[in-house]
Amino acid sequence: MYKILSPLLFTLDAERAHNLSLTALKSGLVPSVGPVTSDRLATTVFGLTFPNPVGLSAGYDKNGDVLDPLAGLGFGFVEAGSVTPKPQAGNPKPRIFRLKEDRAVINRLGFNNRGLDAAEANFKRRKGTGIVGANLGANKDSEDRIGDYVAGLKRLAPLSDYVTINISSPNTPGLRALQGRGELEDLLGRMMEARSSLPDAGSRSIPLLLKIAPDLTEEDKADIGAVALDMKLDGLIISNTTITRPETLKSPYRQEMGGLSGAPLKPLALGLLSDMYRITGGKIPLVGVGGIQSAEDAYNRIRAGASLIQFYSAMVYEGPYLARKIAEGLDALLVRDGHASVADAVGAGNPL
Repeated sequence: MYKILSPLLFTLDAERAHNLSLTALKSGLVPSVGPVTSDRLATTVFGLTFPNPVGLSAGYDKNGDVLDPLAGLGFGFVEAGSVTPKPQAGNPKPRIFRLKEDRAVINRLGFNNRGLDAAEANFKRRKGTGIVGANLGANKDSEDRIGDYVAGLKRLAPLSDYVTINISSPNTPGLRALQGRGELEDLLGRMMEARSSLPDAGSRSIPLLLKIAPDLTEEDKADIGAVALDMKLDGLIISNTTITRPETLKSPYRQEMGGLSGAPLKPLALGLLSDMYRITGGKIPLVGVGGIQSAEDAYNRIRAGASLIQFYSAMVYEGPYLARKIAEGLDALLVRDGHASVADAVGAGNPL
């Protein structure tokens, strides 16, 4: 059905098509298939048991509007956001561009979302038991960006299975500066203090993940790895969109400002994941993101050191049930190579 409808969708502005897909999910027009699982695919990471390691990355469901319908598309987990404390309109339109020739997307959305009140209401309404993460951002005009992340944690952590601190979006000026060592120590210190003060902190310590940019120097990588280890961070998500533009891009939109995602991001994101797996000695769970379009891509990311994987841009080109296809293909690849589980394959192609 998606192959039939996609030419029509591609005649629409990218953001309008995105909003139509949310409406279709909310209206029940996209049938649920449930998560794909097996003894090999089921995996436990940072204390959570996932039916499969294939997740939806943040950016699609910014406000948590369709958490239950998304869980029905075959995903092992879904991440909503980024959510900022106050509602934010984001950058002027147009701000999403399909690079069809490159199977890529450029966006400069700028954390457009309806704020914590709306997200909290949506998280409270969800009925399913699927694993859901809350991705937190900071308002563009905030005078205390770390305070914004703390506010998001206090509101959404009690309603989520894990929380992601997104400091790597290229579309909020100055945000990536929080990846510096001193700033990162301050940020994580305040977030962990806020986590310990949550009402149920004694019985349930919500995993804290950090989403980093792919455009890092060797010093940046070493600093992030050292801080993550020292502060016992629960996980790293690798990576966000890139501000670089590979010379191979063919689309007339290739020079648009914003973050590039999709197929051209694959080598950069895979390389960073491999580096961070070695830098952290495999002691911190990694979530591989960026350019994943197939079971083979997911498997390569796992073999490089990822315990879980996420995608989003590939759905633009492959349709809503790509998670099911990837999970089924990943299961077959694990069987082919004699792995009893996803965990058994983590880092198999990237020995420490």
